[in-house]
Amino acid sequence: MEWFTASGSWLSRLVVQRGLAAVYLVAFLSAARQFRALIGERGMLPVPRFLAHAPARRAPTLFRLHYSDRFFALCAWTGAALAAGALAGAADEVPLAAAMAWWAVLWALYLSIVNVGQTWYGFGWESLLLESGFLAVFLGNARTGPPVLVLFLMRWLLFRVEFGAGLIKMRGDPCWRDLTCLYYHHETQPMPGPLSWFFHRLPRPLHRVETAANHVAQLVVPFGLFAPQPVASVAAGLVIVTQLWLVASGNFAWLNWLTVVLAFSAVDGDAMAELFGLPPHGPVPGTPLWFAALVCAATALVAVLSWWPVRNLLSRGQRMNMSFNAYHLVNTYGAFGSVNRSRYEVVVEGTEDTTPGPGTEWKEYGFKGKPGDVRRTPRQFAPWHLRLDWLMWFAGISPAYAREWFGPFVERLLLGDRDTLRLLRHNPFPDAPPAHVRARLYLYRFTTWRELRATGAWWHRTLVREYLPPAALRRP
Repeated sequence: MEWFTASGSWLSRLVVQRGLAAVYLVAFLSAARQFRALIGERGMLPVPRFLAHAPARRAPTLFRLHYSDRFFALCAWTGAALAAGALAGAADEVPLAAAMAWWAVLWALYLSIVNVGQTWYGFGWESLLLESGFLAVFLGNARTGPPVLVLFLMRWLLFRVEFGAGLIKMRGDPCWRDLTCLYYHHETQPMPGPLSWFFHRLPRPLHRVETAANHVAQLVVPFGLFAPQPVASVAAGLVIVTQLWLVASGNFAWLNWLTVVLAFSAVDGDAMAELFGLPPHGPVPGTPLWFAALVCAATALVAVLSWWPVRNLLSRGQRMNMSFNAYHLVNTYGAFGSVNRSRYEVVVEGTEDTTPGPGTEWKEYGFKGKPGDVRRTPRQFAPWHLRLDWLMWFAGISPAYAREWFGPFVERLLLGDRDTLRLLRHNPFPDAPPAHVRARLYLYRFTTWRELRATGAWWHRTLVREYLPPAALRRP
């Protein structure tokens, strides 16, 4: 079955599998470290309450059989261990069927987490990881040649990620069409990184070039992924360079890194091995008939499910980051169809004063990633996902985005909940919880070169209004 395997793609498969395992590892560790405060039994949006109202067909998950924080932690840490093993190459040392089961368990565990994660897991890169993880089940291991069909499906996934993002921009905010969106984006993106200030301060003509290059990378280059070599490798290389540019300019969890991993499915593995001076690969192992049948069945399934994202891409009412089934297979993607012109941040403060007044001292809670202290340099966290910080960005855009969870968040600050406080960088009340908590909305902007030199502040902020009046726990 020579037609079935891509003999020159052994290194491409290796890079894809190891890279995907690394992303899985980060995702499971992120879940294990953050879930108790977010969706645990005493979390802001508890899983048991969600499962009591969500139909099983819309949220298939292992947690319908049983839920407890211990069981969730067991699933998350099991996923992390399996991902670490795959990253170390253990899945290549077991029989093919066992390797497929290995990747299938990773996918099922993470699907179970995403489907109970509610708004905390409502990001496009969750679906992207699940769709990539499903395809990885059929990539095989060192005991069989890389299946051409699965590598093609990964290119198709990468095409939808890039082309969908390009289309949503051209159909959305007019600043993408007049090449001015990057006048604002680096400053107003969800979580700026340590270089975002410098990207924002680039000359405006360079911002226009940057925007135009983005359009080429997302609307033209993806078609090259399906061309013969070396064109496909060149297209993949351009995708990788573009994604690394995005990594340098901001924090988007594992979205950019996973896109880089997928791009290697289009790279000529033999040419890559020669470039890095690796020894030639031995003969391609034979392909079991049962494995070929499963790969063909998976390909047919993806082909059928592709109808919905293709129709969405062609629609004037294109939607981004949407799953058309509960298993997050063959989704539609996109990012920043609109760009904020101003940055609004919710600043949360507490006080020990039982009767707040004009002279009350309010102390600010510090978040790990989102802007707060104007003198604190933005940090690089990606591929780690700070879920609370990301949702705080949405809360600054509109209180409607925070209606479900912001009240429970404030309540847990008033209780001094340890799991919630672990999500923060700084708790100004280490000895006892505050008597009152309030939130205020500020307009943030990057400082100028002159302001940075004079004050050492990366941000300048201006109070806009009260976001939440002082709140206290109800006492009997």
